[in-house]
Amino acid sequence: MSVATSEMLKQHLIDPEVCIRCNTCEETCPVGAITHDSNNYVVDASKCNFCMDCISPCPTGSIDNWRVVKSAWGVDEQFGWSELPAQQDITPSATGGQAEAIDYEVQALIAEAHSGVGGKTIAPLSAAKPSVNLFNRDKPAVAIVTGNFRLTDEGVDNDVRHIILDFGDTRFPVLEGQSVGVVPPGLDDHGAPHRIRLYSIASPRHGERPNTNNIALTVKRDGAGLCSNYLCDLQKGDKVSVTGPFGATFLMPNDSSANIIMICTGTGSAPFRGFTEWRRRMMPDAPGRMLLFFGARRPEELPYFGPLQRVPETLLSKYFAYSRISGERKVYVQDRMREQSALLAGLLRKGATHIYVCGLKGMEQGVDVALDDICRGDGMTWRELREVMRTEGRYHVETY
Repeated sequence: MSVATSEMLKQHLIDPEVCIRCNTCEETCPVGAITHDSNNYVVDASKCNFCMDCISPCPTGSIDNWRVVKSAWGVDEQFGWSELPAQQDITPSATGGQAEAIDYEVQALIAEAHSGVGGKTIAPLSAAKPSVNLFNRDKPAVAIVTGNFRLTDEGVDNDVRHIILDFGDTRFPVLEGQSVGVVPPGLDDHGAPHRIRLYSIASPRHGERPNTNNIALTVKRDGAGLCSNYLCDLQKGDKVSVTGPFGATFLMPNDSSANIIMICTGTGSAPFRGFTEWRRRMMPDAPGRMLLFFGARRPEELPYFGPLQRVPETLLSKYFAYSRISGERKVYVQDRMREQSALLAGLLRKGATHIYVCGLKGMEQGVDVALDDICRGDGMTWRELREVMRTEGRYHVETY
């Protein structure tokens, strides 16, 4: 460590396992405290003033990490990290009583940064160990497009695509729930490379087809979206630069007895397609239940609507919510959840139950209120249960 002090320090760090190297933090930092090499983005402790300007723009939350330290890790040390270091021993007995007060200050800072209902969590205990950050902008994996299929009806404006990328002889190991970065070609208006965009993987770990070295992405075309239009317009045979894989916590439990409650809107269904396919292929008789609460404006705008109809109820219980059907009341995923209060309350009482929420930012708030109502109606306290599930790697939120 290069910055020594007789007092305890709070140090801002970036998680290299989660960071997608998009450069957003470095561009945002007003004091030039964030820098990078070909491996990692890091924070210079001698410059960081804890202004928090970089926290909100980060697309993955990798920027939101803190440690209480006796001496700060230097930039060169951080460049060599593949994961964050563990918290040092800062007990009052070891520090003359100073650490307790400073630790409280840092914990308050963390609590504020994680005040959303997603919060910090860990991977499920039974999840396989993920590979992360194998490829970066300087050395991306090059994939070939082998399929680009529209998932929504041609007659609606909501153009959602299922895109298959094949890595050929390049090893690109993934797990359900991980994401990849896509590097759009060309330069922006300032002559700099475009930022990396992050997309959840929609296929299981052994490929879109079993034992193939490919992945699938679920991409919605955004009228003004540079990368979404680039991806949606890809043709078979086109080459795509891919970084990652990313994500070490939003992972599927390997335990066949795990009950998996999946709540999503739109393209937030991508990781859950991977979850469902993996269990369908590898654990078709699993005793654990899988439930999907899936929201869209109309049935014709719901990705994978047709294939979902063919998934047997013995594997996946499906609850669709539509908010824009003419002449009908608006229904959201939290409404469908309340309709299944007895079922969900029973599952929430089981230590093998996992909850995953994925979709547009803000949807998690309605889901959280619904879970609070469901628990209260069954004599449980959701706030307490949620914290238990987080610490046990059983509650995960990924919104964008």
